[in-house]
Amino acid sequence: MTKEFYSNGKLLLTGEYAILDGAKGLALPTKFGQSLKLRNKNTGTIHWFGVDENDDTWFYAEFSKVDFNTITTTDEATSDRLKQILTEAKKLNPEFLTKIIENSIIETKVTFPLNWGLGTSSTLIANIAIWAGVNPYQLLETTFGGSGYDIACATHNTPITYQRNDFKPIVDEVHFNPSFKDELFFVYLNQKKNSRDAINSYRSLDFNKKALITKIDAITENIKKCIGVTEFEGLLNEHEAILSETLQISTIKKTLFPDYPRTIKSLGAWGGDFVLATGKEEDTVYFKNKGYKTILPFSKMIL
Repeated sequence: MTKEFYSNGKLLLTGEYAILDGAKGLALPTKFGQSLKLRNKNTGTIHWFGVDENDDTWFYAEFSKVDFNTITTTDEATSDRLKQILTEAKKLNPEFLTKIIENSIIETKVTFPLNWGLGTSSTLIANIAIWAGVNPYQLLETTFGGSGYDIACATHNTPITYQRNDFKPIVDEVHFNPSFKDELFFVYLNQKKNSRDAINSYRSLDFNKKALITKIDAITENIKKCIGVTEFEGLLNEHEAILSETLQISTIKKTLFPDYPRTIKSLGAWGGDFVLATGKEEDTVYFKNKGYKTILPFSKMIL
C-alpha cells in the first residue's frame, strides 16, 4: 500500500519579519513543492530517500523505529533534523509509527532546486504533520520555528493573508491575480538565506512593533485591492523603505541593483533567495548581465 502527500512551496510578498509579531502578510503558494510518499515493507526500520527535482537521490538514511536513531546515513546533519521532527511528531501523537511494518519506505521529492528557498523545510513539516495527524504549526514551533505562513501556503492553492494566532492562525484566501502580472518576475539571488539567523537578528532589534504592524497591515490591504502597476510599485517601495529603516539594512535594490529603473522587492529573509522585480521581458536582460540567470515570470511561479 502506498500513500502520498504533497505541499506547496511559498513566497511572502508583504510582512516579512513583521509577520513574526502579528502583522498581516500576503503570501503566495508556488507551483513548486514537495511530496512525501509512504510504502510498506517488512523491514522493522525506516528507510528514507530524499530525491531532488532531477530524480536523483541526494540523501539516504536508515532509522530505528523505536527511537529514530540513525543506523546509517549519507548526511548526519539532515538525519539529526529528521530524527528531531519525527520525535516531536511522536510526542504530539503517541500513536504515530507504532506498527513495525507500516510506512517503512519514505521518499520525499522536491520539484525545485534545494537552494531556491521555496520551502524545503516547511513543505517537509506540512507533509509529516499530515502523515502523523498532528497540528503542523505546533510541529513547526518545536522544530524550525518561524511565523508559520509557509505552513499555510503548503496547504492552500490560492494566495492568502496570514496572521499568527498561537497554533490557530488567521488565514484568508484572497484573489490576487493582478492584470499587470506579465510585468512581474522573480529573480534568484544565487544564494540561500538562513531564515533562522534572520529571525534571530530581527529579534535583537529595539523598535516600535505596534507602529510597524500598523504600517505593514495597511500596505497588505492596499496591495490586495491594487489595480495598477504604478500603484503596486509605490506600495512595494514603501514596504521596502519601512523594513530598511526597521532592520537598519539597505534595500536589496540599493545594494545590488541601484541603477535598475523599476521596482525590486525582497521576499522573506533579506539578502537571499528570490526577489520580485517589475518590468518588461526585455528588462530581464539587466539581471542576466549581472549574473542572475534564474528568472521566472509570475505565471510560472505562482499558483
